[in-house]
Amino acid sequence: MEIKNGVAVVSGGASGLGEATVRHLLARGARAAILDFAQDRGEKIAAELGPDVLFCKTDVTDGASVQAAIDRTMEVFGAVHFAVSCAGVAPGAKVLGKEGQPLDIAKFNQAVQINLIGTMNVIRLAAARMNKNAPNADGERGVVINTASIAAFEGQFGQAAYAASKAAVAGMTLPIAREFADYGIRIVTIAPGLFETPMMAGMPPKVYEGLINMTLFPKRLGRPVEFALLAAQIIENPMLNGETIRLDGGIRMQAR
Repeated sequence: MEIKNGVAVVSGGASGLGEATVRHLLARGARAAILDFAQDRGEKIAAELGPDVLFCKTDVTDGASVQAAIDRTMEVFGAVHFAVSCAGVAPGAKVLGKEGQPLDIAKFNQAVQINLIGTMNVIRLAAARMNKNAPNADGERGVVINTASIAAFEGQFGQAAYAASKAAVAGMTLPIAREFADYGIRIVTIAPGLFETPMMAGMPPKVYEGLINMTLFPKRLGRPVEFALLAAQIIENPMLNGETIRLDGGIRMQAR
């Protein structure tokens, strides 16, 4: 699909990968709604970027909240063509703690609710709007982009909750693509490696260096704009569908 004149909804759009995607799509001529819980940051970005960006305070775990954001996007921009899910958390907790105490299941549930249920809320409600779009020459009505993680495949020590939630996002991509084919809606998941995001901020230098050493090339963290570049390519390339794409500099995570 063409990015220019399209309308995107981006969950987690007030920071990190989501913010970079909003900025890049805007620069390519799209309009965008930021769906995020961080109201101050979201409103600041929307004010900075102007009338082609809308902020909607959104709890992605709450279907009614996501629906309200989709409805507001329709009111302001009149359509939804692209949905990018970047909202996520990465809790670190072992299944058995130092003293043998079991994992607090609330931490596991939080990861599932935000990373998986939140992604599904955006998918199902955005796709319901996309299905009403007039198809282009290929019969295409919309594009859905999800964010998994390389932890879906190589989760590290203490990442059971995060890895499980992201593996589920990757796992549901093909079944949804098969279903959405009847509606002319494509769906692709990006599995980023180590990126310069708030989630990675505050790492001790020793940990940072260890992670960089696991990366083949380039020997650095990914830049959020590089995620945005892939999101744009997915939108524009109609043959990308039903796939989870690693964006990781060739890293293969070790156990710790």
